[in-house]
Amino acid sequence: MEEVLPSGLLEICVLAGAPRERVEDAYQLLQKEEKNFPPLDPEVLSVFVPPFISKEEIQATNINSSNFNKTKRRSFRKKKERPKLENLKNPNGEQKASDTEDISVPKDIDLIGLPQLCFPGGLYITSESKEDHIHFLVFTDVCGNRTYGVVAQYYQPIQDGYISSNGQAHRESVRTTKAFGWFVPFAICVISRYPYFNALKDCLSCLLVHLTPRRDLDVDDRIKEFAAKLSLIPSPPPGTLHLIFNMKPLQIVFPSREDPDSPIIDLDLHLPLLCFKPEQVLQEAEDLILINIDNGDITHSKSSVDEAVIPDVPSQAAETFIKRVESLQLHYDLELCHLSSSTDFIELQMRRRAWQQKLNTKVQQITLQLIVNIFREVKDHLNYEHRVFNSEEFLKTRAHGDQPFYKKVLETHIFHSFLKARLNRRMDAFAQLELSTQSEEDRLNSMLDSPRRLTVEKMASKRFNPQYMISKRMVISMPNLQDIRSHDSPARTSSLRRSETERAVKLSSKSISTFKIPEIHFPLMSQCVHTYYTDFINHLTRAINILQHDNSALLARYYYLRGLIGLMQGKLLDALSDFQNLYKTDIRIFPTDLVRKVVENMPPFERSLADRKPELKRLISQVMEKQREVIKVDDHVKNFKLPKTHMQLDDFVKRIQESGIIKDIDTIHRLFDALTVGHQKQIDPETFKDFYNYWKDTEAEAQEVNLPHTVLEHLDTNECVYKLSCSVKTNFGVGKIAMTQKRLFLLTEGRPGYVEITTFRNIEDVKSTTVAFLLLRIPTLRIKSVSKKEVFEANLKTECDLWHLMVKEMWAGKKMADDHKDPQYIQQALTNVLLMDAVAGALQSSKTIYAASKLSYFDKMKNEVPMMVPKTTSETLKHKINPSVGETFPQAVDVLLYTPGHLDAGDKIEDARPKLWCALSEGKVIVFDASTWTIQQHCFKVGSSKLTCMVMVEQSQVWIGSQDTIIYIINTHSMSCNKQLNDHRSHVMDIIAENRNSVSSEAYSCSLDGTVIAWNISTLKVNRRFQLPCKNLTAIKLHNNRLWCCTGSCILVVTTNGSPWQEMKIEENLKDVCSYFLCFQLFPEGDQVWTSCLGSSDLYIWNATDLSRTPQKIHLQDCSEITCMIKVKNQMWIGGRGLSQGKTRGKIYVIDAEKKTVEKELVGHADTVKALCSAEDRYVLSGSGREEGKIAIWKVE
Repeated sequence: MEEVLPSGLLEICVLAGAPRERVEDAYQLLQKEEKNFPPLDPEVLSVFVPPFISKEEIQATNINSSNFNKTKRRSFRKKKERPKLENLKNPNGEQKASDTEDISVPKDIDLIGLPQLCFPGGLYITSESKEDHIHFLVFTDVCGNRTYGVVAQYYQPIQDGYISSNGQAHRESVRTTKAFGWFVPFAICVISRYPYFNALKDCLSCLLVHLTPRRDLDVDDRIKEFAAKLSLIPSPPPGTLHLIFNMKPLQIVFPSREDPDSPIIDLDLHLPLLCFKPEQVLQEAEDLILINIDNGDITHSKSSVDEAVIPDVPSQAAETFIKRVESLQLHYDLELCHLSSSTDFIELQMRRRAWQQKLNTKVQQITLQLIVNIFREVKDHLNYEHRVFNSEEFLKTRAHGDQPFYKKVLETHIFHSFLKARLNRRMDAFAQLELSTQSEEDRLNSMLDSPRRLTVEKMASKRFNPQYMISKRMVISMPNLQDIRSHDSPARTSSLRRSETERAVKLSSKSISTFKIPEIHFPLMSQCVHTYYTDFINHLTRAINILQHDNSALLARYYYLRGLIGLMQGKLLDALSDFQNLYKTDIRIFPTDLVRKVVENMPPFERSLADRKPELKRLISQVMEKQREVIKVDDHVKNFKLPKTHMQLDDFVKRIQESGIIKDIDTIHRLFDALTVGHQKQIDPETFKDFYNYWKDTEAEAQEVNLPHTVLEHLDTNECVYKLSCSVKTNFGVGKIAMTQKRLFLLTEGRPGYVEITTFRNIEDVKSTTVAFLLLRIPTLRIKSVSKKEVFEANLKTECDLWHLMVKEMWAGKKMADDHKDPQYIQQALTNVLLMDAVAGALQSSKTIYAASKLSYFDKMKNEVPMMVPKTTSETLKHKINPSVGETFPQAVDVLLYTPGHLDAGDKIEDARPKLWCALSEGKVIVFDASTWTIQQHCFKVGSSKLTCMVMVEQSQVWIGSQDTIIYIINTHSMSCNKQLNDHRSHVMDIIAENRNSVSSEAYSCSLDGTVIAWNISTLKVNRRFQLPCKNLTAIKLHNNRLWCCTGSCILVVTTNGSPWQEMKIEENLKDVCSYFLCFQLFPEGDQVWTSCLGSSDLYIWNATDLSRTPQKIHLQDCSEITCMIKVKNQMWIGGRGLSQGKTRGKIYVIDAEKKTVEKELVGHADTVKALCSAEDRYVLSGSGREEGKIAIWKVE
């Protein structure tokens, strides 16, 4: 079993120095010649490798030899290259005892060059003693795996004929008339898999205290005792729990890593900032770099002749970094000057450590912000479906002076790893900071998937660079949607990227907890180790019992440590139970690989004992199933390249998506038709190249548009100029026609001025005609506006037909956006218009306009199959949003949840805003800011199965049920899943929370197999569990301390303990009508139960006090299926599908619960309504199936 256990802090400890006989020779020469002696060759004198107790002792005690993986160890001898281990002598010159012959070292640690690294300046005998000196080593193998070394050099005297190299004096017959004092250095090197630089430095400092000369204790024994202590200390789990060990005279702190993906930080990160200016810190270099901290010099291996120009970090990011570094307080003395002097050394040490930790956090944050500022826009040039990065286009968007830097970086392996992480959508520190500092404009663009253009706001910032700041709204409740201009992209307070990045994120102060490791007693015998482990577990158990359950993160760390020590002690079942508790406290630190290895290596007897415990059997099953389900992640990254062969439709779709132009498959199909007009249905590489280049050139030209201030002040801050005509003559003057997503205006020539032509909403008619000029007929575009009497005329000549197509498409798209309260329609129309322009520019043939017309989607829809939005629908519908924006095809909205905003002390502003949670396919969840309807949290995944239910059980927890039998618990502050409930054995179908005095105390969940579990919300423990007699349990409700359960064939009412109360079987009441209950809803005020049946368009209303009574029936006209229902005030909102204007559409019926009449019939979705939720009884939100995949927001009256 020991081969699977994790290592302790110590891998190996080495004593290095000069062999005794060479020291003696050198001493004699020094006595005779009285001059400096050349450096001695250092060697490994002693090796200390755990375990430090014999196999016989291990077998006699119930512990594992534990920390160290024997299968990964080997002797450090090599054929003819190294001295045999048994020939190594101790510092006294005596032959090592035979017990050293069994010593082996970890296979990836090489001792050949270690002595030289322990004495980087050479090993010299000196005439005076020097201060103890400590330096650090990092060993990296060819695979990138690292181990870390801390080396302490100390000096022992050689004086008056005595050599005291190991703390013991030995008389030598040295004939001399004069006594000299000489000193010889030794080095102790501790090697660990963990970068505990400061902690191991402190440990070695404590050891050196005990290695004073002329003590009667052997140095080897002291070092062995020291190494044994370190070998028994575990590395703390990720989080905020640090371990403290009393090494005497110092308290040693072993800090944990911040999260599983972060490194351990145990060194002073501000030291480079003390030695070098921020500008120097940002300098890049290649090959081997040597930094002399003492002199402040930086050199690298390239000679000055061959030295290439080292590119500078992008200027704006560098400027922000420098300003923030200059604002740091780097001097601890300044921190102390206003504090009282501490009289306690331990307190002084802890105060210094706390200051350092706070400063390290700031340095990390500033550095991370630098990386985010440099690479924030990489995501704009990624295609996630095909894992493509368009490096060429990314470079084109960089400032000219920054391009050398990016060209250099894009070639590196580390940038390739960065791309993999982005394409895998890893929510790492970079992604979290990038998301939290995202501007409102970027959030809106991510909602609408807009083509890249400079907004008016960015034009202003580019021209005048004003320092605007984003205004934050302290939103506690749902906004009044009447104030939201759903037909336009909402105008926002001006903000600039630069001020956004300078603003930075407030550092969240995380309180650090500590746990004191028990004493380790010597002599080191098996019984002492057993006592140490027992004390360790007892201390952890005491801490667990004292800790409140609301601090689940700290509780998880205690469970983790106790499980780890349990494994060391051989208590495998107890250890597995502790690891299982991580599912309910913090799943992020669950050691999957370790648990799997333990299970695979369990003795048969213990495995059978584990299988007898249902919870352990479940844990083992889950861990081993995960191992079988592991599929190699496709982490390749392609650089976009233009195709070189002819493309059929499928290949064309892939290539266009890779290019980053558009993702929507239907639009790409229309583009394919446009580019193949008059040809066979395939596209040659030249046509694709012409189209791609025209699109990108147009995009680049738009970035260079620089409108004067007199023009900008007439436009909204979020408007972009997408198309400019050539200079033309119009009845409004001579100039260029400009198109934004909202309007057409004339950019007059001469002194540039603004003349509005019309907004797309106000267009009444658009015509392409000709006017006579001398003997010619000049093509002319005429636009009639509702608000103007004068018709706009422009002599567009050869551009006329194309502009005619584009304006009509934008007009039709705007009408669709207004009618359906869906701003995405105007963005889709805009994309169609830009594609028309690119097709016309690429083809340059007689059929150009006909080809471009293939992309006229909304205009054709308006003329061929006009879909009128019913008046009631239009009046009730307030807004629509698309959670599948940016995807290649829509995804069904399976579940919706609205959570109100709240603002407690210490909460982030984001937590004050109401949120809309949307569950899509394959475990994906998207969270919207319900005050602005922008995406707050891009897609995160909980499992890979369909999600069935969501509920907010308390302000910090959202529970999500899945068909994979797991309940995922989302922390609403970190927006991450860090807990799971795994007690169900079938699809989790519904979750409800019981509210007592407005506080949720208990939650109930049900699964398809009829299991109901009552949970303690604070402890996540199972309070009760019972099995209903019926299967196919699909939903539960709680009313009057009774659980109402829909099991398909019946409605069953039970007590909260599972005792039957009432039952209504479908075969007894509706056997001639239907065979299966689909959904139900309680209406407590009227003692009513509303039900719907599979395949029926009727609602059945039962008396809740007597289910045996015949139900009332409400028939829903033109309804073919009822899928969901919710109660809102005194209304029932029923979602489903039915006929409207001769087509099957998603429909919502609003029913007065008292009158039992249909008040409204709402037709706002193109596919079945799959989910409904209420927002404070002021709005109802509905989600549709995968044919549309949108969310509609309805006003409640």
